[in-house]
Amino acid sequence: MTADLSWMLEDIVHNVPHARHAVLLSADGLPRGATEGLAEKDVRTISAAMAGMQSLSRATAHFAGPEVDRQWNQTIIEFSHGWSFLIGAGQGSYLAAAAAPDVDMQQISFRMHRLVARLGNNLTSPPRVSVEDAGGARGESSRHRGSGDAGFVLGELDRVVSEVEGARHAVLLGSDGLPRGATNGMSRDLADTISAAMTGIHAYSRVTSQFTGAVEDAEWRQTVIEFQHGWIFLMAAGPDAFLAAAAEHDCDIEKFTTRLHEVVPRLTAAATSGKGTGHV
Repeated sequence: MTADLSWMLEDIVHNVPHARHAVLLSADGLPRGATEGLAEKDVRTISAAMAGMQSLSRATAHFAGPEVDRQWNQTIIEFSHGWSFLIGAGQGSYLAAAAAPDVDMQQISFRMHRLVARLGNNLTSPPRVSVEDAGGARGESSRHRGSGDAGFVLGELDRVVSEVEGARHAVLLGSDGLPRGATNGMSRDLADTISAAMTGIHAYSRVTSQFTGAVEDAEWRQTVIEFQHGWIFLMAAGPDAFLAAAAEHDCDIEKFTTRLHEVVPRLTAAATSGKGTGHV
C-alpha cells in the first residue's frame, strides 16, 4: 500500500488563489490523499464519484469524434458556487481539485499538472481503465452511421450544428436518461448510449457539489469533457431535460455553447407541449 500523499496536495490550495480542496484517488475510487478541511466521509464520497466520472467520461470518447487518438484530457464541472476539475495522475490515479468561481483557470490547471509531474514514482497503482476498456473505441462517429430517423431529428439543434464550424452532434435527453431527439446523422442506438452515459455523468457531477463548497441552493450548470480530439458538453435544458453536444477540438467553443443555450428554451417548450420527439 502506498503512503498517504495528502501533504503534496497542499501545493494547490496554498499557491492558487481561490482553490479550495484537492483529492488524489485511484481508478477504483479509493482515496489516496486529500487536503485539510475535508471530512473523511466526504473524501470517500468524492473519490468514488470522481472515479465513476472519469470512467464514464472516457466511455463517451466516440461521441466527440472518430479519430484514432481519443485520449481523455480532463473533465470540468461548473456550479454557481465554483468549479471541480479532474485529470489523470498516471498509473491508474486521478487528481481532483475544487475552486471558487473566480479562480484563474489556467493557473489551477498549471498547478494540477505540475503536481502530477511531481507525484511521479509515488504513484504505483496499476491502471484499471483505458479508453478502449471503457468503450471509447467501440463506437462509430454518428456521421458514419446513417442519417437516423427523420421523426427523431430536432431542426433547431440541426441548424446550430450546421452553422458552427467544428460542431459535430447534439442530443436532447430527459431526466430519465431517454433521448427526446437529436441532430441529423445520429442513430437512435448512439443517442440511447450517449443519453445513458450523460445521465450518469450528471448524477456524478451533482455529487461533487459539496466538494466545490457547502452552499445552499447550489446550482449545477454544466459538465465539460475534453479529449485530445474534441469536446463534449452536458448542460441543463430545463427542470427535466439535459442537452449533450460534441465538437471538434478546434471548434469555437464559446460560439457553439452560446448558440446551444439560445435554442434550449425553444426545445424544452416544444417537448413540454408535446411537439417534441420522444417522451419524458
